[in-house]
Formats: sequence, structure tokens, C-alpha cells
Amino acid sequence: MTQTARFQEILRRLAIFDEGFIESGPGHDRAEISVLDPKVAALLQIAVSVAIGSSAVCLQWSVARALASGASREEIAEVLLAIGPVAGLGRVVSAAPKVAIALGYDVEAALQEMDDH
Repeated sequence: MTQTARFQEILRRLAIFDEGFIESGPGHDRAEISVLDPKVAALLQIAVSVAIGSSAVCLQWSVARALASGASREEIAEVLLAIGPVAGLGRVVSAAPKVAIALGYDVEAALQEMDDH
């Protein structure tokens, strides 16, 4: 399938809410045929999850997927900074502790520790 035909097929199927297509792509594993690098796709999923106010479980899954795709903790944190102006500070601030926990860092405990000193 040519690039032009592929993008047209994707948009056509999304427009009719073809759930099967969204799950599997056009008869293939999307990861195998995507023009996006798996790490970039995983970082985008984190960004969107934060922007729409996803639950902690969704953020944990997205972070785990990004780490498995080769993203660093720094890259994941930078995603939060990058989307702040568009997603809104409230969404980013709300998601930061959840993302931190997914990265193995308890930011709330660290803040409490700072207050104790």
C-alpha cells in the first residue's frame, strides 16, 4: 500500500469508527507497519493520556510501554513539560505524581521529606 493510500485508508476507517481497524490496523500489526518509531508512539500516548486526564492505571501502562520502547525517564518527564502549554498546567500538575510513581519515584514522599528538613 502506498503512503498516500495508507493515510487515506486510516482516515476513512477512523471516520466510520471502525474499532477492529483501530485495534489491528489494515490487516497487520500496526507496530510493524507504522511510520512512527515505537518510542515516539509511546511518548505520544503518554502525552495524550495526560492531556485527556487519564487514570493512574492508564498512565502507568503508557509509561511502562514507553520505557519498554527505549524511552528514558528524562524523555518521559520532558513530555510533561512539552505539553504543558497545550494541555494546561492543571492536567500536567495532576498527572505528574502519577507519572512519577510509574517511574518508581514517589514525588509526594520526596516533597514531605523536604518539608521535614
